[in-house]
Amino acid sequence: MNPIEEFKKYLLIDRHYSDNTISSYMNDLDIYFEYLSKKKLDYKNINTNDIREYLKYINNKDERTVAHQISVLRGFYKYLIMENTIKISPMENIDLPKLSKKLPNVLSVEEVDKLLDINLNTMYDYRNKAMLELMYATGLRVSELVNLKLEDVDLNNAIVRTMGKGSKERIVPFGDYALKALYVYINEYRGLFFKKEVSEYLFLNNHGKQMTRQGFFKMLKGIALEKGIDVELSPHTLRHSFATHLLNGGADLRSIQEMLGHSNLSTTEIYTNISREEIKKKYHETHPHGGK
Repeated sequence: MNPIEEFKKYLLIDRHYSDNTISSYMNDLDIYFEYLSKKKLDYKNINTNDIREYLKYINNKDERTVAHQISVLRGFYKYLIMENTIKISPMENIDLPKLSKKLPNVLSVEEVDKLLDINLNTMYDYRNKAMLELMYATGLRVSELVNLKLEDVDLNNAIVRTMGKGSKERIVPFGDYALKALYVYINEYRGLFFKKEVSEYLFLNNHGKQMTRQGFFKMLKGIALEKGIDVELSPHTLRHSFATHLLNGGADLRSIQEMLGHSNLSTTEIYTNISREEIKKKYHETHPHGGK
């Protein structure tokens, strides 16, 4: 029996983890088992000291990487106990490192406006405009965005249905800007992407296939470069900007939590920190005695 493969099946079938989460778990376990192989150690006969030595070995990585490794190994050894492969977990006395809160990058309203001000000349421009407008309007994860099917968007009611983490469906409204961009893209340009067959996915690439996360990221970076938006940008930046701008506009945390699909309100609360930082920045920039 391959313990990693069996654990992978458990995460997929019993825990309903997403493909991305499982992939990250498998990557961490591969690193761990490579270490065990070098040290000629058996994963079933590991003690706490062995784990501490392993954590020292990977300690050149950042604290979040180490914390993720600990979480993965906790889950792995808990699974082995459930399967009666081992009796005691070597992770029992291993504590997670205290993580410093890293605030996500957020675009200003002006930067978002600049990003979304796309010159509409080609069918790709109309697709890109619709993707970015919808992402900013709803806070969808990039994986949720590219997995949308045509039937998931209700233009009459201006809502989108998406399947988030843990296979939880949520319905998110969107406004007039996204509605207009989607209407034009769907009714006038989406069909131009089809090649030999019709696709059920909403956003398509130049091969007429489902748009990929990598394709979206490449498109986003290209537009940001063209617009002169010189900030660290990722597909998640628009999601963070969506939440922060809602909060600054007076939306309550619980509503933002629902729209983002967060399981815990504590995850959403990070946006209050971003808002506080923005207030402090504005104060120092504008108050006569604010200082720098």
